[in-house]
Amino acid sequence: MLAGVSIAVESFESADGLRLVVALDVELGALYPPENRFGARFTAHHAEEGRGTFLVARLDGLAVGCGAFTLLDPQTAEVKRMFAAPEARGRGVGHAVLRELEARAQALGVGRLVLETGIHQHDAIRLYERAGYERTNCWGDYAGSATSVCYQKLVAED
Repeated sequence: MLAGVSIAVESFESADGLRLVVALDVELGALYPPENRFGARFTAHHAEEGRGTFLVARLDGLAVGCGAFTLLDPQTAEVKRMFAAPEARGRGVGHAVLRELEARAQALGVGRLVLETGIHQHDAIRLYERAGYERTNCWGDYAGSATSVCYQKLVAED
């Protein structure tokens, strides 16, 4: 774990969780038209225990990042709502959140993680590729989106 960084499950609807998600949505709104933004479909219901999780990363106590996953089926989870505040970027916060999400998904029996990101999110693409995610065909609404890039990673018990 990074010095000064803590990651914990928090309510998607907590003040810090909502603040981070709003900041993410503002960034996505500047990059993509509304029909190519899918994050708003993730709700607190998707992060309920046994179905998914929502994590908040804190750097020296300040909430600076978040990420979530939700089960698509018993073996597959989708990573959602990944965000690092601008002041925390390049410090490994996103990587730490992603690793914690992977560990928590594995604990639920997940063997495959999938995610969608946008073609304009170059830092996110680098993060996922460095973490071992490989490009895959997009699914569902993402399949029809010209701005979507989809990834998957098979995770195994250590």
